[in-house]
Amino acid sequence: MSTLKQIITEHIQWRYQVFKLAKADIIKTYSGAALGWAWALVRPTIMIFVFWFAFTYGLRVGGDENGYPFVLWLVPGYIAWQCMSDMITQGANSIRKYKYLVTKMKFPVSTIPTFTAFAKLAIHISLMILVVLLFIITGHFPDIYWLEIFFYMFCMLVFFTAWGLFASMLAAMSKDFLNLVKSVTQALFWVSGIMWDVSRIGIPALQKVLYFNPITYVANGYRNAFIFKVWFWEEPTQLLIFVGMTIVMFMLAVWAYRKLIKEIPDVL
Repeated sequence: MSTLKQIITEHIQWRYQVFKLAKADIIKTYSGAALGWAWALVRPTIMIFVFWFAFTYGLRVGGDENGYPFVLWLVPGYIAWQCMSDMITQGANSIRKYKYLVTKMKFPVSTIPTFTAFAKLAIHISLMILVVLLFIITGHFPDIYWLEIFFYMFCMLVFFTAWGLFASMLAAMSKDFLNLVKSVTQALFWVSGIMWDVSRIGIPALQKVLYFNPITYVANGYRNAFIFKVWFWEEPTQLLIFVGMTIVMFMLAVWAYRKLIKEIPDVL
């Protein structure tokens, strides 16, 4: 509990620096490019077009979902994945990336994954504005269900901030762990229901296992808001599973921080 109290205190005391560093992280990531941070929007836009073309005209699969074209079903989940995959890989790499904050100045290490996650969330919000415009252009106008998008954004931020602290501590100690995270992330894309509907799996046991995947929960949540019109409290089992997974991740993050914080400056 003392470690958790320390982490919370550091975030409160350094809250202004966290937001400033999140802004600086975005600028640093896209500095030197003519389009700047607009590249964060170009990449997922191109990939969505490629997937739409491949599934519609190439493979000729992916019919309407609840009366919505397949591309509109794909977009919310894929945009959520873009943010989560960045939080997974760059969250794990955050302490190594900003090791000068650890080795050359007195800076609270626990806040480094946090401002990295905020930076990715800011880009995600920009992308979500484009998603909203896409739905409006195609004749699907906002309704009250769209409000729960903010709930799933919050869920995503909380879980993957905890993940970032846990993973970045281990990655700071061993680069092999970071390489493992990068390797597994691509596999997560195909097993997390980003390109297909988890509810259509014919094996109930496998379906239940996949619901323990936080990526699946957030991606499905976005689609529930835009496509299926389902409130998050209407699926209490999945919500409780996600809350349980988040608590476990926070416990792992606190454990890793308590065990490794004194060793990391020397290792880096």
